[in-house]
Amino acid sequence: MNSSTSALSPNVSVLIAADPYSFAAQTIADAAKTAVESRGKFTISLSGGSTPKKLYELMASPEWASKIPWNKTEFFWGDERYVPSSDSSSNFHMTQQAMLSKVSVPPERVHRVLTEKEANEAAALYDQEIRRVVPTGPDGVPVFDMMLLGLGTNGHTASLFPYQPGLHEKTKLVFAEEIDEVKMTRLSMSVPLINAARQIVFLALGDDKASVIRDVVTGPFDPERLPAQLVRPSQGELLWIVDSASAAKLPEGIAQPAQ
Repeated sequence: MNSSTSALSPNVSVLIAADPYSFAAQTIADAAKTAVESRGKFTISLSGGSTPKKLYELMASPEWASKIPWNKTEFFWGDERYVPSSDSSSNFHMTQQAMLSKVSVPPERVHRVLTEKEANEAAALYDQEIRRVVPTGPDGVPVFDMMLLGLGTNGHTASLFPYQPGLHEKTKLVFAEEIDEVKMTRLSMSVPLINAARQIVFLALGDDKASVIRDVVTGPFDPERLPAQLVRPSQGELLWIVDSASAAKLPEGIAQPAQ
C-alpha cells in the first residue's frame, strides 16, 4: 500500500470475485491445507459482522465442510464485544451459530475471549492463550496462518477505531478499550499481531464500502482516520476480496478479476 500513489505493494492484491463467499471459502481451504501439510495445524483469526456470517454459513454447508480440516484448525477472533458469550452481538456467538455448531470442531480448538472476566483481565488471558497456541516468529510475535478482517464504513477493522489510543498499542497482543463511537467496550488484537500473519484477508462487499475501500487502499496515509491502513503485513501477503460494487470507486488497474 503506497502512501502517495495508487500503486500497490508487491504483497498486496485486490481481487474482484463474482462469488466472493465461495472465493473466500476456497482461499481459507487452500491456506488450511498448506498450513496442515507444513506445520501440522491451521491457525486462523476470524472476524465478526454480517458479511463473514454468510461466509461461515457457507463453510458449514455440505459442499464446503469436507474441505476444511476442522480437527486441525485453531479458531480465534480478531476482536470481541465485551458482552456475554451467549449475547446475540457476540462475535463468538455469531460464529458458533453460523458455523462451529454445525461441524466437527474439537472444543479445545475453539478459543473465545472470556468476556465473563473483567475486560482487561480477559484481554490479558487472551494474550496468553494466543501465545500458548500460535507459534511465534523471530521477533517473538505469534504468527497466525490467516487473519480474516472486515472493514467498517468509518475505516475501522477488528476493533481498531479511528482516533483511539489502541491504534498505537505495541506491546500487548490484545487490549480492551472503551469505544465512544459505539458506546461499548471492545477487545481487539493489536496492529503488530495482525501484521505478523502469513496471510491477511479483508472481505469487504457492497456499494456502501466503495468509498472507504478506495480511501484505505489508494488514498493518502491517514491511519488515525482510517485505521485499516495500519494493516501492512510485515512478512506475509494482504488480499482484498471485493465484489464489483465495493470495487466501483477504485482507480483503474488496482483491482483484478479473481480467477
